[in-house]
Amino acid sequence: MTDAAAELLEAYASGKPVPPLRDRIIRAGDVDAAYRAQSAQVETWLAAGRRPVGAKIGLTAPAVQRAFGVYQPDFGVLFADMAVPDGAEIDPDTLIQPRVEAEVAFVLGRDLPEEQVTVADVLRATDFLLPAIEVVDSRIAGWDISIVDTVADNASSGRYVLGTTPRRVSDVDLRLCGAVLESAGEPVSVGAGAACLGNPLHAVAWLATTLAGNGSPLRAGDVVLSGALGPMVPVTPGASYEARISGLGSVRANFAKGAKQ
Repeated sequence: MTDAAAELLEAYASGKPVPPLRDRIIRAGDVDAAYRAQSAQVETWLAAGRRPVGAKIGLTAPAVQRAFGVYQPDFGVLFADMAVPDGAEIDPDTLIQPRVEAEVAFVLGRDLPEEQVTVADVLRATDFLLPAIEVVDSRIAGWDISIVDTVADNASSGRYVLGTTPRRVSDVDLRLCGAVLESAGEPVSVGAGAACLGNPLHAVAWLATTLAGNGSPLRAGDVVLSGALGPMVPVTPGASYEARISGLGSVRANFAKGAKQ
């Protein structure tokens, strides 16, 4: 167990964020050490009986990459207990500082074990697509994060909501598909597939290549959250958010008022 992993696990347990890890525990830019901290937490969760169901990709927007001073995405592990049914109520008190973003979810029908995965490989392996809302969260105080902070923190994972309208990948223009995230009927974030590494397919190919190279390839049945299509939005307790993605339909995330309010 690394010191960073221990602090982050305590933040989950207490609901209280910790100061940034960079330079305090993990040297700034030491992404390998950050992934070791992430892996230590994953091992703890697996030992506790949590079930992994896929992966999420972060840092897919060029503007966000520039802000962090990096030029590649990052990834985290998705667990079954992070999934929330479409439209079900989420207790914000179970999170620390949640934000929401619209994404395309890929559900795989084949393994992707190759160490150089192409877009064509991803197209063949994808069983279907779903609209998704990722509820990102950070155990780092004030979202004051660098690349090592977010990587160590399981890529700032929180919850995720999948829609219930599966679509074939051949029926959706993933580069041009527009996305609108609304609350109370008003748009709070807009974007398109091109904002996600130029195309969500590129993001999934990157992830599959990276994970295969690490010896933990994506498998049939895995869910992949491919990255934000627009800016993430801070959650207001008591609010509802609906993501509409062209060609994929819509999905909703509803938040209770929370006892802290």
